[in-house]
Amino acid sequence: MPSKLARFALPATMLLFLTMPALAKGSHGGNDRAAFGTTIVVPEGASVGDVACAFCSVEIHGQVMGDVAVFMGSVKVDSGQSIGGDTAIAGGDLKLGDGSTVNGDVAILGGEANLADGAAIHGSRSIITPPLGTLILCSPLLFLAGIIWLIVYLVRRSRYRFPMYPQGRGIQGPPLR
Repeated sequence: MPSKLARFALPATMLLFLTMPALAKGSHGGNDRAAFGTTIVVPEGASVGDVACAFCSVEIHGQVMGDVAVFMGSVKVDSGQSIGGDTAIAGGDLKLGDGSTVNGDVAILGGEANLADGAAIHGSRSIITPPLGTLILCSPLLFLAGIIWLIVYLVRRSRYRFPMYPQGRGIQGPPLR
């Protein structure tokens, strides 16, 4: 019979290895920001590393030294501020103020890039606007819904018992006059 310590050794080791990336310092001094469902605000005069969020937006009033990744949200960069790395947005827009820059590449799926006068993107741009971008973004869900519908259809069809009619003539109603 294994001891209590031995039973929890494997799950504890797995948990440690799964949390190691969160404990590691980022390439920009460990001043990274991540959120789920809440807006990330980089204050004026502040400098952060990488920024990542899902189902939220990013407002940049300061400097971002690394990359920005947003799923189902938008990125707004104030005038004169910059993003040092790449920017990836799925299901949202990028808005650059006057004189703001993105020094890396920009990839937007299901959104648009709104650049004010003097704003610049120094890397390459890959933008797929709605409705095609939204369709591509939702295609895995549509495929999954189609598979579920097919399974339900086949199960219901195989369980339905067709009625047996006498002499194969169907249901006999009153005679027509």
